[in-house]
Amino acid sequence: DLRSLCKRLQITTKDEVNLKHGTSTKAELEPETFKPNLREPSELLEVNQIEKLAGHLPPRTIGYPWTLAFGTSKHGMSIKTLYRAMQGQDTPILLVIKDSDGQVFGALASEPFKVSDGFYGTGETFLFTFNPEFEVFKWTGDNMFFIKGDMDSLAFGGGSGEFGLWLDGDLYHGRSHSCKTFGNPMLSKKEDFYVQDIEVWAFE
Repeated sequence: DLRSLCKRLQITTKDEVNLKHGTSTKAELEPETFKPNLREPSELLEVNQIEKLAGHLPPRTIGYPWTLAFGTSKHGMSIKTLYRAMQGQDTPILLVIKDSDGQVFGALASEPFKVSDGFYGTGETFLFTFNPEFEVFKWTGDNMFFIKGDMDSLAFGGGSGEFGLWLDGDLYHGRSHSCKTFGNPMLSKKEDFYVQDIEVWAFE
C-alpha cells in the first residue's frame, strides 16, 4: 500500500510529520530529537532556547545548519542592509529580536524578507516569544497577512488594522500587538519597544 511504499522510499507522510514535530504550541519534545548546528554562536539565544525553537521550524529546515545572514552588531541597524543580506537566500528566515527590556521574541518567515507591494509568505510563518516563557503562535487560517516589507518597515501578521510584529526602517523602534493572523498576544512587555539587537538566521 501507499504507506509501506512511503516507508521503503523514506518519504515522510503528513501524519508522521505531525507525530514527530507535534501540533501543540507548547509541545514538549524529546531533547535528542533536535540538535541544531549553528555555524557561529548566537549572541541572543541560549542553547535551550535554540532547541525549543528548532522543534517548531518547518520540516524543510531540519538537518541544515543555521547561518547568520544578518546581525545588527555586525551589519548595523538598517533595513536596506537587511534586504541586501536577503538577496540570494531561498530558505525560511528566523528573525530574533532582543529589546531594551531584555525580552527575546521574533518571527519565522516562510521566505526571505523583501520589498513587497502587499503581503507575501505562507502558513509556515509564525511568531514566537520567550516572554515570560516560550510560546509559538502559528497561523490561525483567519487571513493571509503573513509578511510585508517596504523601505520604511517590516511587518508580520495583521487584521483589524494592527500588525502582530512591526519594525521601522532603522530597525530601532518596534511595535507588537495581538493580530488575527497568528492569534498572538503582545510579544513584548510593552506595545512599543526599542531594539537592542537583531539576528536573522537562514538554513543552508
